[in-house]
Amino acid sequence: MAKAAKTAIKTKDQKAAAEAKNYTKVIKAVRSPKSGAYTFKEGMIHKDKIKDFLAEK
Repeated sequence: MAKAAKTAIKTKDQKAAAEAKNYTKVIKAVRSPKSGAYTFKEGMIHKDKIKDFLAEK
């Protein structure tokens, strides 16, 4: 099943598929000041801005 989807992406719009490879899913653990428990902040970030995402509070 995944093989067909992968093939469809390559044949339909190669430029969009190439641009999508520049994005990475980043998950950051953030500690809650109120309870002390960890929550997770996640996002699809361009590979050039990953350090900025991880540096922000």
